[in-house]
Amino acid sequence: MLDPEGSVEHQPASSFPKVLLIPLAMLLAIAALLLLAFSATRQKETDFYTFKVVNIRGKLVSLEKYRGSVSLVVNVASECGYTDSHYKALQQLQRDLGPYHFNVLAFPCNQFGQQEPDTNKEIESFARKTYSASFPMFSKIAVSGAGAIPAFKYLIDSTGEEPTWNFWKYLVDPNGKVVKVWDSTVSVEEIRPHVTELVRKIILKKKDEL
Repeated sequence: MLDPEGSVEHQPASSFPKVLLIPLAMLLAIAALLLLAFSATRQKETDFYTFKVVNIRGKLVSLEKYRGSVSLVVNVASECGYTDSHYKALQQLQRDLGPYHFNVLAFPCNQFGQQEPDTNKEIESFARKTYSASFPMFSKIAVSGAGAIPAFKYLIDSTGEEPTWNFWKYLVDPNGKVVKVWDSTVSVEEIRPHVTELVRKIILKKKDEL
């Protein structure tokens, strides 16, 4: 319509889209925050050392403390045919290479042949007294199947290799990535060169940084 001056009257633009702008911006901001949180969570779970586990004395600990060193993750058992040879060799490896650049990380498991039936306290006592085991030990767990703890699920997903018996061995590098896996039939002495090579690289890197 015309105003008294004869010009066209300008109708105010609809305010409806403007009303939507604020909640839309808020939704976008929330979506961005959720995406960042999701990405951060995914990032935290990209390597072995980001997980938390329970040690053999029942305390929740972060595997982050082992970042920067090499780890040999082993599902151990006290009554297996491989027990004596593996415990002796694992302790010797720990003595030779640990604990500053390397650690055996022992996870008792009773899934295979029910060969780890004792309590955590009894398992620790057996390992310490019989083999003078000085490497870190953790609470008895499941290492395969639906009940496997997240740290072992990561090992399995990373390698496509799931433990089918006691004393499977996963070699984890200083960045928490799995580089090798061996089953029970492979002796610790056979894998020693692979472990030693990774430890050697850490030592050389630290020397270069001095």
